[in-house]
Amino acid sequence: MKSAAVITSGTLGLSMITNPIQASEFPVENRINVMGPRDGFSLHIGTLLSMMTWMRDVILMPVRGMSVDQLDFLLDENSNSIGAMLLHLAATERFYQVHTFEGKDFSKKDLDRFDVAMNLGNEARKTIKGNNLDFYLSALEEVRENTIREFKKRDDEWLMSVDEEWPWGPTNNYCKWFHVCEHESNHNGQFKYIKSRLPSKRT
Repeated sequence: MKSAAVITSGTLGLSMITNPIQASEFPVENRINVMGPRDGFSLHIGTLLSMMTWMRDVILMPVRGMSVDQLDFLLDENSNSIGAMLLHLAATERFYQVHTFEGKDFSKKDLDRFDVAMNLGNEARKTIKGNNLDFYLSALEEVRENTIREFKKRDDEWLMSVDEEWPWGPTNNYCKWFHVCEHESNHNGQFKYIKSRLPSKRT
């Protein structure tokens, strides 16, 4: 039995090596809750994109139907509004596009559009307001569409390539882009908390 188990294990391992999962086995219309490769992308990039897509759907759930006043609501003098944080998410993804796809810093055009949202704080409290939900959703969608276009041009070798000079230590593109996903998760908790504290939600 032990020998059979070893043989079976070895055969299974060989099978996995010689018959790897192909991204083409996963159609574009994959259900959002099924994580894994996506047609049209390399194996790991498609899997990463499936996680990013799932997280994007989750972070938008709490904000659906919000009014301008709700998007602009400040919990206290030091907080950020939900609207400003939505634009902050678009700004962050744009930063990683410029950094990993182009190897550059923000251009003047990007700075003019995203610098305040990237940094949040007092300047964002003063200037990022008065916009409806579609304004923020459009910015998020525009940036994400560019990410998808650029992901299609790249392979897993690019995804795994390591930046030895990154501030928090050697980091590959996979980690940088997973951070974009994790970053949205972080703000999702803030969205939910602020929503629970909206004047109309207080008891």
